[in-house]
Amino acid sequence: MILLQAPSDWALFFGHFHPLIVHLPIGFLFIAGLLEVGRRLGAVSLTDSVISLILFWSAVSATVACLFGYLLSLGGGYEAEILEEHQWQGIGVAVFAWVAWLVKSERFGDRIPFGSLLYVPALVVSIVLLMVAGHHGGALTHGSDYLTQYTPEPFRSLAGMPPRKESEVAIKPLADVNQALVYEQVVNPILQARCVQCHNAEKSKGDLRFDTAEMLRKGGEGGPVFVPGKGLDSELIKRCLLPLDDDEHMPPKGKTQLTDSQVAILSWWIDQGAPFDKKVADLTVTDAVKPALAQLGSGAPAGGSSAAPAAATGPAPEPEVLTMQVPAADAGALETVRKTGLLVMPLSKEQNQLEVSAVNARAFGDADAAALTALDEQLVWLKLSNTSVGDGALTQIAKLKNLHKLHLEQTKITDAGLKNLKGLPHLTYLNLYGTAISDAGLAELAGIKSLRTLYLWQTKVTPAGIAQLKKAAPQLEIIGGLNEQAIATFATSVTQPAIESPKATKQ
Repeated sequence: MILLQAPSDWALFFGHFHPLIVHLPIGFLFIAGLLEVGRRLGAVSLTDSVISLILFWSAVSATVACLFGYLLSLGGGYEAEILEEHQWQGIGVAVFAWVAWLVKSERFGDRIPFGSLLYVPALVVSIVLLMVAGHHGGALTHGSDYLTQYTPEPFRSLAGMPPRKESEVAIKPLADVNQALVYEQVVNPILQARCVQCHNAEKSKGDLRFDTAEMLRKGGEGGPVFVPGKGLDSELIKRCLLPLDDDEHMPPKGKTQLTDSQVAILSWWIDQGAPFDKKVADLTVTDAVKPALAQLGSGAPAGGSSAAPAAATGPAPEPEVLTMQVPAADAGALETVRKTGLLVMPLSKEQNQLEVSAVNARAFGDADAAALTALDEQLVWLKLSNTSVGDGALTQIAKLKNLHKLHLEQTKITDAGLKNLKGLPHLTYLNLYGTAISDAGLAELAGIKSLRTLYLWQTKVTPAGIAQLKKAAPQLEIIGGLNEQAIATFATSVTQPAIESPKATKQ
């Protein structure tokens, strides 16, 4: 049995330069071909030594590209058949580029029998192989239909291509969310829209595929991507919650990201045991996921399990703060906020409510937060994750009277700063992932009656603190600390000794 070792960091380091180096032989060979055609047509005047120099560097760069490409392939995640063809085509480019240079060079050309006859065929073959290898390289990276996916009519019909597929699984409104198959109609469309582009039968990054239920269960080279019953302990969710600039964040930066609602649905599905054959009505629909499920429906609202009829819960109402009439933001205030590096976007064309994000402003800190107060009426969604803000910024954020969602993941805030949020009447969502918040901070949050969703993953809170908060705010869905069953178990363990008989204790 042969044990295959994982490639070294050095191999993968140089391998990742393949996409950069591979452009050099492309440029050199095409320049050589164009100059040769121009010279033979009398359009340009060049010596053989110039063409020979260009061919030499094309051969060298093609060889280096082959080497780096091989190192990149050690990382896995590519369709084997296409990869093998791409490798041999790349080697062919390098070989025929060397042949073209040898027969063209002043030093070796005269020593090679029939060298002058080999030159043009070698150059042509190297260029043809270059184009074919480039096509297969694109197929490895983007899928086999990357070049032809958007071919319009009538060219599709003329080429004998099948009609274009808009998408493998479209995210369509559901007539009755409660009766929807939770994986097939709710979870799978999200995976198809956001994950399958890089994890499919032809391109399986990390040996991971999301295109079928069987492949999703199997996982990738790092093992399973989800742990049934433990959403926030699952790699599928962890990767989505990492900072956007983190190399491990999924989907990668530059790709369309999952929305908060989509992450909530995936996490809820895993928390419910990741079933593949049940309906939404068969599961417990938590308060945190109800709005996300309601967005999928066009008929009956998502009401929860069959034990809780949809009519009893009703559809999740649109938050008042998102529909109220507010004046347009002052142009000067908008410019001031943008100068701090923040991205300002309208939530809709019809309303004046704004979303402000620090996705490209890591240096944003407490001193910059005062600029936000000029948007106190319009700002309803504030994303300050992975910035330098601390408790000082929270004193300014407290003035944003219409704030609806607040992201403070991986910031410097402490328990003391959270008391500033008590006066925000519309705050329903608060993300404190990766902060130093402890039980003392949770006590401050108990007074925010509007709060419905709280993220506490990787904080310093304890089961006792979470149980106390749930008691004070039963409407609050806490994500990332303990689930409701764990909280109930903890509460039972705390009270049990007081009612347990000595005899039972001994047993």
